[in-house]
Amino acid sequence: MTQTAPDIAKPAQSLPVFRSGALCVSHGVNMGEGISFAAELMLDDTYQIAEAAALERLSIIASDEGPFRIASGTVLGAEGAALHLDCCITLMDFDGSTTEVIVLVEVDEAGDINEIYALPLAPLAAKRDYRLVGINTDNTRAKFAEVACSSFARGTHITLASGAQVPIEALTVGDMVLTRDDGPQPIRWIGQTTVRAVGEFAPIVIAAGTLNNENDLTLSPDHRLFIYQRSDQLGAGRSELLVKARHLVNGDSVIRQDGGFVDYFQLLFDRHQIVYAEGIAAETLLVDMRTRPALPEGLTDKLLGPNHAASGLSGLEVSETLLDRPDAAEILRRASTR
Repeated sequence: MTQTAPDIAKPAQSLPVFRSGALCVSHGVNMGEGISFAAELMLDDTYQIAEAAALERLSIIASDEGPFRIASGTVLGAEGAALHLDCCITLMDFDGSTTEVIVLVEVDEAGDINEIYALPLAPLAAKRDYRLVGINTDNTRAKFAEVACSSFARGTHITLASGAQVPIEALTVGDMVLTRDDGPQPIRWIGQTTVRAVGEFAPIVIAAGTLNNENDLTLSPDHRLFIYQRSDQLGAGRSELLVKARHLVNGDSVIRQDGGFVDYFQLLFDRHQIVYAEGIAAETLLVDMRTRPALPEGLTDKLLGPNHAASGLSGLEVSETLLDRPDAAEILRRASTR
């Protein structure tokens, strides 16, 4: 595979967010004001989602250093503007259940605030009271990393170098896994998280056979699958594609499995790899500014170097507009076999 310069095309992440004015204080010190950054928030203020408010997509890119940047093609925000992860707040519903929300701040070149966004990690209902019970500025990047990490669900079979199919939870560090581009490679780290399967954490299930997979494949929403098109039936202009799982949801053969809890596992290699999960080529964890806080201290310095940044997979991601059709998965299945 041809290597692509790392600064040409970094993977963008599309986040479903509320504008600040969509989440306003209905009772409390900041009555009538929208969600803001940590220094202006007051515990015990009660928030409501405006009845007409809707989640909108904010596309971001992880820069090598400094803040995130707003990507081209975004629905919200100014392309190229800096975006800071300010805090993670906790809202409590009337029944005592809690929802975490990441607050993001967009600033202009002078450092002035353009807009503030709220990224809910679980669904928020309109016209319902949510009391602010927690403001945390220390764990924001770690919380965001949980959303950004490419993860396989418990039970996913990974192909080893020997050809054996092993459930991901049975793998250990050092196991030799078959990779598409570099043959057998040792696993350097395995992460595991258990989260509520709601909102941005609700997994995507690709039914057996949909993409020629042997069994159902369950992934985190932004996990990217590698598709080699024998014929360019999608109109992407190239044969090698990376496709986000959530872009294939059609309510039939590809669904979002909302509810309960999900055990997610992350696989890390010396470089960003494509492995085989239930027979489908899928990416492993890409270490960048978004996902780095999910790794143990000391592990990033040892593994990062230039290898992940210089991945030959740069620039292969397919835009959501090309996949905005109910038969996208079937088109890709046909393209990969004909």
